[in-house]
Amino acid sequence: MTASTDLIQSEHSGGVVCLTLNAGPVNALSAQGLMRFGETIRALDARDDVRAIVIASPFKVFSAGLNLKQAQGFDLAAQHAIVKGLNEGFLALFECSKPTVVAVNGAAIAGGLFYVLASDFRISVDRASFGLAEVRVGADFPLGPLEIARATLSPNDLRRLMLTGQPMSAQDARIAGIVDRIVAEDTLLEDALAEAAKLGQIPPATFASVKRQIRGGTIATIKAGIAAGANAPEGGWFNDETVPAMRAMLGG
Repeated sequence: MTASTDLIQSEHSGGVVCLTLNAGPVNALSAQGLMRFGETIRALDARDDVRAIVIASPFKVFSAGLNLKQAQGFDLAAQHAIVKGLNEGFLALFECSKPTVVAVNGAAIAGGLFYVLASDFRISVDRASFGLAEVRVGADFPLGPLEIARATLSPNDLRRLMLTGQPMSAQDARIAGIVDRIVAEDTLLEDALAEAAKLGQIPPATFASVKRQIRGGTIATIKAGIAAGANAPEGGWFNDETVPAMRAMLGG
């Protein structure tokens, strides 16, 4: 087992590696954490002995997205850094050639939902919830997360989640196809590891080829956008409404 301050890596039978998000208490996203996550995914993708990857959380909240209290103070450089992290961290997961399974044990909200949408197979517990709250905090979507959402959500669910900012339950997410299985809380990780081991038995080159067939166009769009400057949007990510909306969301 290896660990950084916010990401724990453990190896399991069947060539499965589990990445446990460890930025307690709610796995808030940070620029450095997202870049480290992306680097870790790419390193695992390059290992021949890794057959599948599981993403999990030890906390009651799977990931709540940005720390809104901190984000209110982001200057231009910090806004560019978090946009880059969102674009590149989740792109690494979305284009990973290995099977990826996410085990969702609680709320996956805003940026935190992209751990789910960018994964190949999604398992959750019944108390989990899923949402894209960006519109409620006065922020639109960086290119990478936007294109991943377009590629993985139906048009109707894209409308519902993005334009209302309201979460949906695990049962509704299961009906929508955002979640593949709902399991008991005490077997969540075991079930995710078993699913990953099963996917890891698929011929790896064929799996990678089919995944590229499905996602290649979206990946190319994101990479072209990054090359054209999407990691550093002119004027930053936030607008005049963002900080007041964040403050209101926090009850300030």
